[in-house]
Amino acid sequence: MDSDEHVCPVCGQPVQTVVRRHKTLGAWVPVWVGGPCHNPECEANADMVTAPGEDHGGAPAGKSS
Repeated sequence: MDSDEHVCPVCGQPVQTVVRRHKTLGAWVPVWVGGPCHNPECEANADMVTAPGEDHGGAPAGKSS
Protein backbone atom coordinates (compact mmCIF):
# COMPACT_ATOMS: atom_id res chain seq x y z
CA MET A 1 0.00 0.00 0.00
CA ASP A 2 1.03 3.57 -0.60
CA SER A 3 1.72 5.28 2.73
CA ASP A 4 2.46 8.69 1.19
CA GLU A 5 0.01 11.52 1.73
CA HIS A 6 -1.89 12.62 -1.37
CA VAL A 7 -1.49 16.23 -2.47
CA CYS A 8 -3.34 18.53 -4.86
CA PRO A 9 -1.60 18.55 -8.27
CA VAL A 10 -2.30 22.30 -8.67
CA CYS A 11 -1.35 23.84 -5.31
CA GLY A 12 0.50 21.03 -3.52
CA GLN A 13 -1.65 21.15 -0.38
CA PRO A 14 -2.51 17.82 1.30
CA VAL A 15 -5.90 16.33 0.38
CA GLN A 16 -7.94 13.52 1.89
CA THR A 17 -7.47 9.98 0.69
CA VAL A 18 -10.65 8.58 -0.83
CA VAL A 19 -11.49 5.09 -2.05
CA ARG A 20 -12.53 4.57 -5.66
CA ARG A 21 -13.04 1.26 -7.36
CA HIS A 22 -12.40 -0.27 -10.74
CA LYS A 23 -13.16 -3.60 -12.29
CA THR A 24 -10.30 -6.02 -12.90
CA LEU A 25 -10.92 -9.49 -14.29
CA GLY A 26 -14.60 -9.27 -13.35
CA ALA A 27 -14.06 -8.18 -9.73
CA TRP A 28 -14.36 -4.69 -8.26
CA VAL A 29 -11.13 -3.74 -6.48
CA PRO A 30 -10.48 -0.68 -4.27
CA VAL A 31 -8.04 2.05 -5.29
CA TRP A 32 -6.98 4.75 -2.83
CA VAL A 33 -6.62 8.11 -4.56
CA GLY A 34 -6.39 11.76 -3.60
CA GLY A 35 -9.70 13.48 -2.98
CA PRO A 36 -10.83 16.97 -3.99
CA CYS A 37 -8.84 20.05 -2.96
CA HIS A 38 -10.48 22.31 -0.36
CA ASN A 39 -7.88 25.09 -0.42
CA PRO A 40 -9.87 28.33 -1.02
CA GLU A 41 -6.98 29.89 -2.99
CA CYS A 42 -6.53 26.90 -5.34
CA GLU A 43 -7.83 26.78 -8.93
CA ALA A 44 -8.91 23.15 -8.39
CA ASN A 45 -10.98 24.00 -5.30
CA ALA A 46 -13.98 21.62 -5.03
CA ASP A 47 -15.94 24.10 -2.88
CA MET A 48 -16.10 26.81 -5.55
CA VAL A 49 -19.59 27.67 -6.71
CA THR A 50 -20.32 28.40 -10.34
CA ALA A 51 -20.63 32.03 -11.28
CA PRO A 52 -24.11 33.37 -11.95
CA GLY A 53 -25.03 33.00 -15.59
CA GLU A 54 -22.93 29.88 -16.12
CA ASP A 55 -25.15 27.07 -17.27
CA HIS A 56 -23.85 23.62 -16.46
CA GLY A 57 -26.86 21.73 -17.68
CA GLY A 58 -29.77 20.40 -15.76
CA ALA A 59 -31.85 19.69 -18.82
CA PRO A 60 -31.27 16.37 -20.53
CA ALA A 61 -29.38 16.40 -23.80
CA GLY A 62 -31.44 15.79 -26.87
CA LYS A 63 -33.09 17.49 -29.78
CA SER A 64 -33.51 21.24 -29.44
CA SER A 65 -36.87 22.68 -30.42
